[in-house]
Amino acid sequence: MHLFSTLFAGLLFGTGLILSGMANPAKVQNFLDLFGTWDPSLAFVMGGAIMVTMPGFWLVQKRTTPLFHDAFHLPTRTDFDAKLVVGAATFGIGWGLGGFCPGPALTSLPLAASGTFFFIPSMLVGMMLAKYSAARLSKT
Repeated sequence: MHLFSTLFAGLLFGTGLILSGMANPAKVQNFLDLFGTWDPSLAFVMGGAIMVTMPGFWLVQKRTTPLFHDAFHLPTRTDFDAKLVVGAATFGIGWGLGGFCPGPALTSLPLAASGTFFFIPSMLVGMMLAKYSAARLSKT
């Protein structure tokens, strides 16, 4: 059942990305282009995601254990550190330049959206570099 629920959640998420236009990098870049061809529709997608997520988190916090695991793994940290700020900035710059973040990039791979075949290998190299540099910094 755990595998089925994971597969269903992934398919639902991917379908939502395609229907909302998030798998199209031009749509994302137009949302970020405030003084050019600004497209506000992505704000509605984000608002819809928040409206679904907030009750979901509220319901999760009412339960003592999750359905398919023995404990919840919710974030507990409330502070900001340099790794968080640098990671968020790197993610934002990559999202703005490429028009993709990891989920929509993988979703648009079968659609052969422009730039996908360049973005995904670059994203994977960036992930490996981040993992390698984090491991080196933790040893120091």
